[in-house]
Amino acid sequence: MIRLAANLSMLFTEHAFLDRIKAAAEAGFRGVEYLFPYAHDPQVLAAALRAAGVEQVLFNLPPGDWDAGERGLASLPGREAEFRDSVIEALRYAEALGCPRVHAMAGRLPVDADAKTRAAHHATYVANLRFAAAEAAKVGRQVLIEPINTRDMPGYFLARQVQAMAVLEEVGASNLRLQLDLYHCQVTEGDLIRHLERQFAAVAHVQVAGVPERCEPDVGEVHYPALFERLERLGYEGWVGCEYRPAGSTRVGLGWGRRYGLRP
Repeated sequence: MIRLAANLSMLFTEHAFLDRIKAAAEAGFRGVEYLFPYAHDPQVLAAALRAAGVEQVLFNLPPGDWDAGERGLASLPGREAEFRDSVIEALRYAEALGCPRVHAMAGRLPVDADAKTRAAHHATYVANLRFAAAEAAKVGRQVLIEPINTRDMPGYFLARQVQAMAVLEEVGASNLRLQLDLYHCQVTEGDLIRHLERQFAAVAHVQVAGVPERCEPDVGEVHYPALFERLERLGYEGWVGCEYRPAGSTRVGLGWGRRYGLRP
């Protein structure tokens, strides 16, 4: 059965952040995710989750200076100490929120990156992910990596599925898994059902959005009912994160999700 999680960084933004948790529950979501929890006390967030009866299913490690354009630390040479601190902080929140998995954003390459620079980023990425996976294993958590298309996020280090799968194999940690965002995969590569099938054993979390506008999943070039049917046939038991920007108010746009338990 498909289980939908609301991404509260994009959905229900007509509400204050903490109020989005209750709004998501009222709309039929039983899980929530978002970019970052760190502006809020973890105990306050945990209380809001309990009151709404929803699960925290995913959030990202601290990404560096987001406002300055940084998009993660994991592949950045010279920032290893900051990355290690970000892992510890994210796991502290994960334990408080009962969240089973966190996403380690890779970060961006310099605009003029050459082969030597890319190799340095790769080596840093692998070493940092080994550290993150080892720390997460101590508290029973997973660390996820996600290829992100470079149209939306220029210069992002981890852009393709084959690159992600190679990193997972190189790191070799059982709790390092793939976050498969079907929107990003479609923009970069397409062939979504075959990607699902080939990589299914590594997938711990799926995200969706309409392509190309990144709005409701029933708008655009991707036929999500077929993808959801294939996920069910493959035996997927994880969450599907709804990481899209509503064309209008969030609740009005939820008609696509009626068959999966949502209430417009």
